[in-house]
Parts: sequence; C-alpha cells; structure tokens
Amino acid sequence: MTLTKRILLGMLAGLVLGVIFNILLGIETLPEPLRMTIEDVLVMGLFDTVGQIFIASLKLLVVPLVFVSLVLGTASLGSNSRMGVMAGKTVALYMVTTCIAITLALVTASIIKPGVGMDLASASSFMGSEAPSLKQVIINMFPTNPVTAMAEGNMLQIIVFSLLMGLALAQVGDRGQRTFEWFESADAVVMRMVLILMNLAPYGIFALLTKLFTQLGYGAIADLGKYVFTLVFVLVLHLTLVYCGLIKFICGLNPIKFLQNVRPAMLFAFSTASSSATLPVTIRTVENRMGVDNSVASFVLPLGATINMDGTAIMQGVATAFIAQAYGIDLSFTDYLMVILTATLASVGTAGVPGVGLIMLSMVLTQVGLPVEGVALIIGVDRLLDMLRTSVNVAGDSMVATFIGKIEDLFDRDIFEETSDTQV
Repeated sequence: MTLTKRILLGMLAGLVLGVIFNILLGIETLPEPLRMTIEDVLVMGLFDTVGQIFIASLKLLVVPLVFVSLVLGTASLGSNSRMGVMAGKTVALYMVTTCIAITLALVTASIIKPGVGMDLASASSFMGSEAPSLKQVIINMFPTNPVTAMAEGNMLQIIVFSLLMGLALAQVGDRGQRTFEWFESADAVVMRMVLILMNLAPYGIFALLTKLFTQLGYGAIADLGKYVFTLVFVLVLHLTLVYCGLIKFICGLNPIKFLQNVRPAMLFAFSTASSSATLPVTIRTVENRMGVDNSVASFVLPLGATINMDGTAIMQGVATAFIAQAYGIDLSFTDYLMVILTATLASVGTAGVPGVGLIMLSMVLTQVGLPVEGVALIIGVDRLLDMLRTSVNVAGDSMVATFIGKIEDLFDRDIFEETSDTQV
C-alpha cells in the first residue's frame, strides 16, 4: 500500500473511531468502567501519547532541516558566480511570488474564516502568549550565539546564521569543499529522517485524529471542509492570477498555452508530491515544451525545487489563520507580518520532498505564539493537499524559468507555441 493510501486510511480510521468514541461518551447510561477505559486509557492515554510523540518528532526535524538545507543551498548558489545576475533575478522573483502567495492566503483565510466556530480552545489547555513588536522581531533575527539559537529553536536566527555560513562557504573555494561535502551527506541523512517520519505518519495521524474527533465529534468534519476549500481556492487563485498574469502581461505569452505545456510536469508532481522527484520531468518539459534554453532551465529549476515553495507558503498562511480562528486567538497586524516574513524565509529551507511543509508549519505557528497541537487537524488531509500544492510549486518553477529565459533572450517562442504531448 502506498504512503498516500496509508495516510488516507489512517485519517479515515481516526475520524471514524473518534466519532464513535464521541457518541459513546455522550450516552449517559454508558457504564463507568467502559467510559474510563475509552476516555482515560485509550484517548487521553494511548492515543494522546502517540500523537504527542509524533508532534515532538515534527519539532525535532525543524532545526537540522532548515540549517543543513539553507547552508547547502546558499553555498551552491554562491559558487555560480558567472550566473550572479541571473541568480539575483531568479531569487528575487521566487521571493516575490512566495510573498504574494502567503499574503493572498492570509487575506483569503481572513475573509472566508474557515476556523471560526470550531472552538478548539475548549479541547486544549493552551494559553496564548503576547507576540513581540515588529522592531524586536527584526532585532531578534540576528543571533549572538548560533548554538543557543538552535537549542531554543529560534528559527529566524537559525535562518540568518545559515545564510551567512552558506555564503562564507561558497567564498572560500576549494578549501571549503570538504565542509560542503559534509553538508551534502548531512542533507541526505536529514532527508532520510524525514522519510522515516513520513512512513510513520499514518499512525500519528490516526492517534491525533482519534483524540481530536473524540473531543469534537463529527461536527468538525464540515469545518475541516471549509479549510480544504479555502486552501484549494487560494492555490487555484495563485496559479491563475499570479503565474498566468506574469506570463500574460510581463512575458507577453498565452497563459492557456503555458498551462497546456506545463501539464505533464504538474501531473507528475501531483502523483509524487515531491518537487525534487519531479525535477527531471520539469526540466524536460520546460526545455521541450516551453522553449527555454538549457542554460536557464538547468540553473533556475533546481534552485526553484529548493527555494520556491509557493504552495507550501499558501498552506502555511491558510493553516495559521485557520488554527488561530479555531483556537479563538486574534492575530495582530504584526503577527501577520511575522507569518509573511517567517513563511517566506522558511520556503528557502523547505526541501522538495513530501511532508516537509508540515514541519515548517510547526515553526511558523511557534513564531506567532500559536499551539503546534493545531497541526493535528491539518495533518489529516495534508497528504492529499500536498499533492495539489506540489503541482503549484512546479508550475511556479516553470513560470520563473520561462520568465528568466524570456528576459535573458534565451527563449524559443516557436517551441512554446507547440502543444504536442510527444515533446515531453
């Protein structure tokens, strides 16, 4: 059974069992020993323990994942000095689209309000903490001790230190080769840890959702549907409004042709839920169907698979607003700016493999003082939504490659006009 099927099965089993427990506990004539077994031994004992361990595992991988990925990515980028101008344009465009994505997600979620009425606060002992001012946030971005920053999980400080170390590693040349190779090995190890966690995810999801729906009942299903609708709506809006808008009005190309040409890569991304696994198909699609020169595609697309995670940023924005609303916590304007800043920077360190977005989400929630336990509801449908947002990520990579190829005059319009599926 594939991981997707296992996760969906775990989600469904947890939902059904939780609703059954909720109905049983609502029966006043239920024998007390049976009530205690369900509530104390199973729900608050076994399932809560497994769920909390899974949440702790998510937090465990945040620091090594961000640190290793960012150092490696920055060092790789810095070594390509001949592509400095192109790299600057590419990174700037990736960051702008990510910023737009997270802003669009927060605005839409604030209008639709998918989490209002869930009252998760009644099922949690979480007490919100006051967020620091924007000035203090900026000052706190710069670490005085990187080891302390990692020990305390201060992600903005870790990001800044990682960027600085990656830049320095690129500038020392051959003397830093051994260190660079060590980070490559460390990256492979961290990715394997992520894979191990994702293989255990169905059990964590089952435990988390069983506890959650025991406490909330089947009424939470409709509210979860509002979250799914909001996220899918923003993903489609970003794809059509931002990507197709840039293709149409800046590049002067037909957005319908763009969607037709990028379709093979998007479908493959949907099936794998991994930007990295889709990369070979994306490169061939961009070269053979978009008409982008290999020198652009081979540089822009691998970089995009590492730092361009607009779909993940959208999920983080919608999920943050959803969880805040569900717990009845009001986010200030500074909090929203903090989410935009954190999610944008975090997208640079989000690897293109399934499930990493959830680990980044726990970081964003922590930064704005929201309970990480809120991931319990999001994670149940995340695998399916991960497939959708990975398709958007790949479409974004292809759009940026086409954009850069067009402005660098390394683009063949005749190839772009072709739509034959035999050219993939």
